[in-house]
Amino acid sequence: MIHRARHYLSLHAQNLLGAYGRLARQPVGSTMTVVVIAIALALPAGMRVLVNNIDALSGSWAGAIDFSAYLRLDVDTERATELADTVERRADVAQVTHVSRDDALAEFKSYSGFGDALDALDDNPLPHALVVRPAGGTRAEIQALADALEALPEVDFVQIDTAWVERLRAIVLLVERIVDIATVLLALAVVLVIGNTIRLEINNRRTEIEVVKLVGGSDAFIRRPFLYMGLSYGLTGAILAMLTIGVSLLLIAEPVRALAGLYGSAYELRGLTAREAGLLLGSGAILGWLGAGIATARHLRAIEPT
Repeated sequence: MIHRARHYLSLHAQNLLGAYGRLARQPVGSTMTVVVIAIALALPAGMRVLVNNIDALSGSWAGAIDFSAYLRLDVDTERATELADTVERRADVAQVTHVSRDDALAEFKSYSGFGDALDALDDNPLPHALVVRPAGGTRAEIQALADALEALPEVDFVQIDTAWVERLRAIVLLVERIVDIATVLLALAVVLVIGNTIRLEINNRRTEIEVVKLVGGSDAFIRRPFLYMGLSYGLTGAILAMLTIGVSLLLIAEPVRALAGLYGSAYELRGLTAREAGLLLGSGAILGWLGAGIATARHLRAIEPT
């Protein structure tokens, strides 16, 4: 039993090595085919990486749904602190940050450039503010919370702006759908490219196949080298696609870092995760095997010894 298993595995290993040997003996044609496969695989995988980076940059929308409740000018610091604690205990509130009048004025002086003009004022014109992070993320939940806070007698008005979040979320969902469609279409293209390549290989080895069938070779025996050739094309194309994505990210990493720095962010581009890299390699191998399987199932039957 063990001897039979070893023999079976050795046959498959020989076929895999033989497939790569045939690719090496046809460097120009093999390279062109692998590059086409790599492009077809790199496009959807690269777009998926782009979507993942947009999600990461947005912080999963956590801070984008914060809004500010500005208190009346006659509300003192003690009452503002008590109100912040009361609001934070609500079930629909995740977090509340109290921004005092003095802190707000200091921040405004720092960023506005009107420090000298503000120093000339007798009183601080800015109110206390509560920066509220809702527990829910839907527009209806956020609006309901904002209305409840605005109804409090200490609250002057609530400033909320989540329309851009909804737009960005809709854009990301649209891009994800486009990526899904592109993935299916380009996967089909990979299958067709590999299938056509294997068809040409079968035609080039027609005499050899006829001889093998004449001496009693089974279809499974004849089919196996072509299946591994398809797998080799797909796997090599996937490796090249992964390298292409990595190099592309390296080329744009510095401009992205500089742009993020202008907005006070230390964001770094994220590449393929180990799971995504494994999925890309596995998909390339499976698509190669599938394309070769379709081609051999169709064309080997047409070749019979005369």
